[in-house]
Amino acid sequence: MTAPSATARTVDVHALPTMLTALRLPSFHRHWPMLAERADKEGWPAARFLATLAELELAERETRRIRRHLIESQLPGGKTLATFDFKALPSVPRARVEALAAGDWIETGANLIAIGNSGAGKTHLLCAIGHALVEAGRRVLYTRTTDLVQRLQAARRDLALEAALARLDRFELIILDDIGYAQKDQAETSVLFELIARRYETRSLAIAANQPFSAWDRIFPDKAVTVAAIDRLVHHATILEMNVDSYRRRAAADRTAPKADAAATPTTDNHPSADSDILADNTKGDITA
Repeated sequence: MTAPSATARTVDVHALPTMLTALRLPSFHRHWPMLAERADKEGWPAARFLATLAELELAERETRRIRRHLIESQLPGGKTLATFDFKALPSVPRARVEALAAGDWIETGANLIAIGNSGAGKTHLLCAIGHALVEAGRRVLYTRTTDLVQRLQAARRDLALEAALARLDRFELIILDDIGYAQKDQAETSVLFELIARRYETRSLAIAANQPFSAWDRIFPDKAVTVAAIDRLVHHATILEMNVDSYRRRAAADRTAPKADAAATPTTDNHPSADSDILADNTKGDITA
């Protein structure tokens, strides 16, 4: 017995909202009455009407997905490329940052490391790149290094470290902020090394550090672990030197300095200097400095 054809059946148009809800097509549900009215007036063929609804559904579904991923990322609001002060950081050209924001390096599990003084804009820059990657459909997680170390250490105590690391695998990029403050004992920092080793050449890390690599023995008490961690991080990495005066201190000085004095006296306190120790321990890898 053959099933009745669609043309032979009576279609209840009033049931359409219920059917669209059951099919999980909220954009269809929201837009079809207006588009149906327009299609009737303008004589659209059925294929154009359906294609227009399908395009709206896909576009709004992508918007909702990006919104979910942005919330999931825990990226600080407002730290975007549009609000970053590129003039204050002449050592990092805007074109180079925009290339990083395009995300091609994510495909190979490469890393991004920003090293410089406190307040130089490392967090803002990495988060701005993170926001751009989320907008491009990537999954990103921002976290202070100390917070993540504590969570992983708790998971290890609960015999659930492997599961915790596996959950982090879904993020194509993890931004570890303030890695220099993760000065813990060997048992705790070992979980940080396990994260670095697990993601090596498979998933990307972006790291903000106040100290050059030569001072990372304060993070990893064991020298061999320090060398192994740096080796994995820099093997495929872009390293940004951001040794400029603190943005926060400059902003505070601009707010408090008398305008007349500022106009009469030229500024002489902008003296960025490169840290010669930044690559002291970096003898391997294909690095874009």
